Amino acid sequence: MLLFQKVDITSWFQIYFTENEGMAFGMDFIGTMFLTLFRLLAVVVFILFLRKMVKSPRYPLGLVVCLSMIVSGAAGNIIDNCFYGLCFTESLPEWSFAAETACLVPLGEGYGSFLSGKVVDMFYFPLFTWPESWPLIGGDVFFGAVFNFADASISCGAVAMLLFYSKYITINSPKAENNNTKE
Repeated sequence: MLLFQKVDITSWFQIYFTENEGMAFGMDFIGTMFLTLFRLLAVVVFILFLRKMVKSPRYPLGLVVCLSMIVSGAAGNIIDNCFYGLCFTESLPEWSFAAETACLVPLGEGYGSFLSGKVVDMFYFPLFTWPESWPLIGGDVFFGAVFNFADASISCGAVAMLLFYSKYITINSPKAENNNTKE
């Protein structure tokens, strides 16, 4: 697909090819390389914590699954950041003069360097458009984010963790530890 090209699946679901610098909703304020290095460090810390959780009967399986979803989603986005730019040519918009689809090339011959690739997003759910008469949000699409499977894994894991396992998400102060061990 060309960059920003859409394929309608239903009236409320599209495959919409976009790329971003790697942060949620295309935000970019620290740079792709620093974001990727931060993610790598965070994933290593989460994996160490996950390993501790799996070995302890104190943590429920659902909490382990939620954290696993977050870690695997972050790892998926890291893989995109690290390798997508190394093995694909640059994606150009369909209205560009030289519009071509991105092509797979030998490793190292892509548009970017290691740790500087973009993350591909493709799922878009324009569920409805707010009425024009509504202040601030009028005319905007409800849930206008374009995301990928890794983003969905991170978001679903984090939301489920907050909803169902918030009592396990505490700062390990002595008081918090005592409260958790009484249960």
